[in-house]
Amino acid sequence: MERFYQNTAARVFLALVCCALWGSAFPCVKIGYEMFQVEGAGSQILFAGYRFFLAGVLTFILACGLERRLVVIRRSSLPYVFGQGILQTTVQYVCFYIGLSNTTGAKGSVINASNAFFAILVAHFLMKSEKITWQKAVGCVIGFAGVIVINLAPGGLGGGFHLAGEGLILLCSFAYGTSSVTLKLISDRESPAAITAYQLLFGGALLILIGILAGGQVGHFTPSSTLLLIYLALLSTIAFTLWAELLKYNPVGKVTVFGFSIPVFGVALSALLLGEDIFRLQNLAALALVSLGIVVVNLQTGKPAEALQNEAG
Repeated sequence: MERFYQNTAARVFLALVCCALWGSAFPCVKIGYEMFQVEGAGSQILFAGYRFFLAGVLTFILACGLERRLVVIRRSSLPYVFGQGILQTTVQYVCFYIGLSNTTGAKGSVINASNAFFAILVAHFLMKSEKITWQKAVGCVIGFAGVIVINLAPGGLGGGFHLAGEGLILLCSFAYGTSSVTLKLISDRESPAAITAYQLLFGGALLILIGILAGGQVGHFTPSSTLLLIYLALLSTIAFTLWAELLKYNPVGKVTVFGFSIPVFGVALSALLLGEDIFRLQNLAALALVSLGIVVVNLQTGKPAEALQNEAG
């Protein structure tokens, strides 16, 4: 499996599948707010908790099936996996769910692209083998420029920058980028599926607790709304499990850079599912910039591909 996940074509394809799934979450969460009549921060956090705890249950079942045993983690791994759950699930999605309610799905997905920049920056300081090269630096600057462009008023998707909306999405992106690095750092302690399952269970349970304490309520469960919730949970199960496998066998920057494609999927699906107006020069320029960031960061540095793979091992 190591050779498969290190294969360039497989890595690119699977990373883009993950990003497409995450991109679909932006419009689907906003649709979920309407279906479940979610109002207020407490209810938004509780809704997130239901999604990610269910995702944890599904991931645990999947892990047990793949490994043909009851998946448990060692006691020595508990602090690391629970810490990952706080950062990757609880902190990230408190910011995401509240922030997304105060901006558009398309704009939120573009801002979220900055997670790749944060991941590369954090990896530079925490991992000796993940130093920033000039290609990474230029690519990140170009990609992050797209985030700036989308927030320039007037004409942005939603108009301007607000701390309760775009600000929280940006903080969510920082948590997401950082969690990609910490996931890489703890990936040798347990199997990727086990880490993903338990961090989702712990992070999701904590979200539910916070939502309840904040007075949150989620009702109006219908066949349609329930199917949407199951889809949101499944996309997290599939995307997080694949992402963890990719990070285990590849350098962080070679995986997380594809986070720049999330806004492409998010914007397109927000236009399709929510009817948001995206066809403006400013919006298209922002998408072009974040897409160009992917190309620049992945330019061949002259270092043999075999060397990059050996570093990942």
